[in-house]
Amino acid sequence: MEARGLHFLKQRQVLILFLFWGVSWAYSGFGRYVVTEETERGSFVVSLPKDLGLGVGELAARRTRVVFDDNKQYLLLDFHTGDLLTNEKLDREKLCGPVEPCMLYFQIIMENPFQIYQAELRVKDINDHSPAFQDKEMVFKILENTAQGTVFRLARAQDSDGGLNGIQNYTINLNSFFHINIDYNDEGIVYPELVLDKTLDWEEQQELSLTLTAIDGGSPPRTGTTTIRIVVLDINDNAPQFSQELYETQVPENSPEGFLIIKVSAEDVDTGLNAEISYSFFDASEDIRTTFEINPFSGEIILRGLIDYESVKSYKINVQAVDGGGLSASCTVSVQVLDTNDNPPELIISSLSNHIAENSPATELAVFRIRDRDSGENGKMVCYIQKNLPFLLKPSVENFYILMTEGELDRESKAQYNLTIMVTDMGTPRLKTEYNITVLVSDVNDNAPTFTQSSYTLFVRENNSPALHIGTISATDRDSGTNAQVTYSLLSAPEGPFPARLLDVSGAGTLAHSYQYEVCLRGTETDDFKFLKPIYPNIRTERPGSNSEENPTF
Repeated sequence: MEARGLHFLKQRQVLILFLFWGVSWAYSGFGRYVVTEETERGSFVVSLPKDLGLGVGELAARRTRVVFDDNKQYLLLDFHTGDLLTNEKLDREKLCGPVEPCMLYFQIIMENPFQIYQAELRVKDINDHSPAFQDKEMVFKILENTAQGTVFRLARAQDSDGGLNGIQNYTINLNSFFHINIDYNDEGIVYPELVLDKTLDWEEQQELSLTLTAIDGGSPPRTGTTTIRIVVLDINDNAPQFSQELYETQVPENSPEGFLIIKVSAEDVDTGLNAEISYSFFDASEDIRTTFEINPFSGEIILRGLIDYESVKSYKINVQAVDGGGLSASCTVSVQVLDTNDNPPELIISSLSNHIAENSPATELAVFRIRDRDSGENGKMVCYIQKNLPFLLKPSVENFYILMTEGELDRESKAQYNLTIMVTDMGTPRLKTEYNITVLVSDVNDNAPTFTQSSYTLFVRENNSPALHIGTISATDRDSGTNAQVTYSLLSAPEGPFPARLLDVSGAGTLAHSYQYEVCLRGTETDDFKFLKPIYPNIRTERPGSNSEENPTF
């Protein structure tokens, strides 16, 4: 393994067998694997035969596939070795953002026999991003009579890395007026605070500049800096005060741009310039700034861009109010995004076969899964097919379904079925997805030819010409293609070659020889006709114009 490390965490597998109407399916427990982000494509993750207790050849023989929940192919299965390899360089920050640990869930599906292994791939973070402040300079206007020990909340830096590779500490350059204190919120995020150690004196110094440094926990650590500019003010002894420390509101997803979220309000008991208040976002991420906008005069917060519940479920917005003398106050706005039923169910086909031979027993036609990106009732689904068709839907695991025939099909009764799989969610209004499958029933030679009549009577004049057409016989076959092609022949007589010399049969009967009525009647010049009556009792010849009493038939 490389120093940056590819390894896997293996959990003892638990096998659960599911039995559906005589068909057995298997579901196996979690496999947990780890890959370090930015690892080169084609890097080894795990040996599936070793991990699953299978032979290398079984993976290809059982038509093994790897399916991720978001339908992207992050891993590649090498059937020659049975190894799971990275299919691309994985960027943890693009895949999971600030969420840690970064987990990608997938299934290892074997189709013959059908079996599913649930698995997860953890993308391990590397320290590939430096801390960065949004503003190159932070300005604080501080009254000269501000008391020692006063704390000023600083805007924190942003670091796309997670865990220990995220920001762990802040420092400032050595000075006689301030030091940095580190605070943690309830989510474990590090916030820097500027603490006043010595009273400022406007008459002695109107401004001073400090360098704030953010340090992450990587090895080696990465840093980012910004400037803190302190402006010393003459006395403005009243800071603004918000009516609430926390504002809470709810907004439906997909609300239009310009939609009013909430209005915050602060008051200042000073007069003149010191009472003039302006509102702004404080310590806001790029996502907050591109999604929301605040009116600096009224405190109204409106939507600047669309919000999507499936992407972000809530926002915390820090708002500050600053008066004309530079004093400030802050509050927090909590915005809860409400889900709407804006995502129809999805149907993802894993395998499909729409040709089936008639008379086959119950057979698997398709394996598929369904999902809905909405939540709650909006994300609950019902899957079904039309009634009165010889097909079944069998639920499997994790929203997987198997489409099967109920039993044998008869092509002669129906050669084609138009089947629709329907998935409906339980939201309001309900959204539905349909998937159409045409099932073709192929022919099996299960029907014998049948004649259109049980017997035929053919008439011929004496002294006939050879190859004379004397009548037509017809047989049909309910099968199709080559199974329905009918050929004709005469059965040989048990005591002589008469039938082959008398008639040619190819659906249309013709005479092979010329015959004389009197000769045939006496039967003295040939022995052929003595076989006609016992062998072909339903074939008759008559002399035109005579009756059957004077002219015997045979």
